[in-house]
Amino acid sequence: MTSTTLFWIFSIISLLSACMVVSLANAVYSVLFLIIVFCNTASILLLLGAEFLSFLFLIVYVGAIAVLFLFVVMMLNVKTDGVKINYTTIFMIGFLISSVLLLQFSSAMQIDFDAYSSIGIDLTKANFPAITLWIQENSLPSNVESIGLILYTSYSLIFILCAFILLLAMVGSIVLTMNQRSGVKKQQITLQLYRNQGKVVRFLDLRKA
Repeated sequence: MTSTTLFWIFSIISLLSACMVVSLANAVYSVLFLIIVFCNTASILLLLGAEFLSFLFLIVYVGAIAVLFLFVVMMLNVKTDGVKINYTTIFMIGFLISSVLLLQFSSAMQIDFDAYSSIGIDLTKANFPAITLWIQENSLPSNVESIGLILYTSYSLIFILCAFILLLAMVGSIVLTMNQRSGVKKQQITLQLYRNQGKVVRFLDLRKA
């Protein structure tokens, strides 16, 4: 099979699996179909020549996030029995989110060719139908080096902002776990071990009482 046929196969499976993720009532099955979506997306990236991003999808999304979701869902034991679902509201929210994503994707398609000038790539004069693997054709750096050069030069500020957002999320989760309530009764093992049994245990004569 050609790469075009494989691309369409992986794309169709990804779309069908994504529809199953949002339509299934069982959360465990939804996470399993989400793993299928990630695997097919990684295969598409591998066909496009982005090996680093492909393996990054498999390691990060499938190996960490999807497995974490699966274990969390299995431990929570979410039950949907007796829950009334308003499909009209869900459809409206889904339509709104899809419209916003469509606008974002349409704006992202406007490629900023100046961002590639830092690594010596002049895409404004490139013949896209003739260049299939532009890294090998122009003797440019590898896939990982190209991503690193663009990420740490043209998009360095955005990279720092993303790191700062992740830092805030980590600090926020730590602060939430350190919030101690005063009204909660807890056992203090150290004080219990140092207590004198003569002052704690008392014997009463029930006949005299």
